[in-house]
Amino acid sequence: MKINEIIDAMEQTGMIPVFNHADVEVAKHVLDAAYNGGVRVFEFTNRGENALEVFTALKAYASRHTDLVLGIGTIFTPKEVEDFIAAGADFIVSPALIPNVAVTSNRNNVLWIPGCGTVTEIFNAKEMGAKVVKAFPGNVLGSSFVSAVKAVMPELKIMPTGGVEPTEDNLKEWFGAGVTCVGMGSQLFKKEWISQQKFDELEKQISETLNIIQAIRNK
Repeated sequence: MKINEIIDAMEQTGMIPVFNHADVEVAKHVLDAAYNGGVRVFEFTNRGENALEVFTALKAYASRHTDLVLGIGTIFTPKEVEDFIAAGADFIVSPALIPNVAVTSNRNNVLWIPGCGTVTEIFNAKEMGAKVVKAFPGNVLGSSFVSAVKAVMPELKIMPTGGVEPTEDNLKEWFGAGVTCVGMGSQLFKKEWISQQKFDELEKQISETLNIIQAIRNK
């Protein structure tokens, strides 16, 4: 997919699951649950010694879902950018604004989404070519930060990640502030569901969350 097509998919879905697991088979089940629940953009995170190995296998497995976009998060270095692009990453996400990551991603014509926590960082990210920024950590910055940034940069696409909850009240707050989509990790992937392999419960939760987002947008 082209960069603009990926951004459109992010905006249309409204929520990007953020997930990591050392077991490839668990990751596959989670990916399927997310897709069946309506997700079309999924972020695996670069955590753990075998993250690249798991992502490579997950990317090959994800090819059965032709309209699924699979990216990699928690990227800090140009080498990680190169390694995961070689493994098929559709987009790159960082917890911080890292110039070398921006340069390497741009050189490879791959969407990169930097984590930003100040207006200065967001402005610098835009100057480096960022089309979407991650408000991180979202639970620290809050929806009022998004509202303030959108007041001076209304065209900016913002994705808060960290502390976003799959509830109507919390999602209404974020989308009311003007976010393009939300990233959701631990609040979405309950540890007991993963450990007990209750992937049907996860699929149901994801579907309900996406329905809430669509309902909020339609009001």
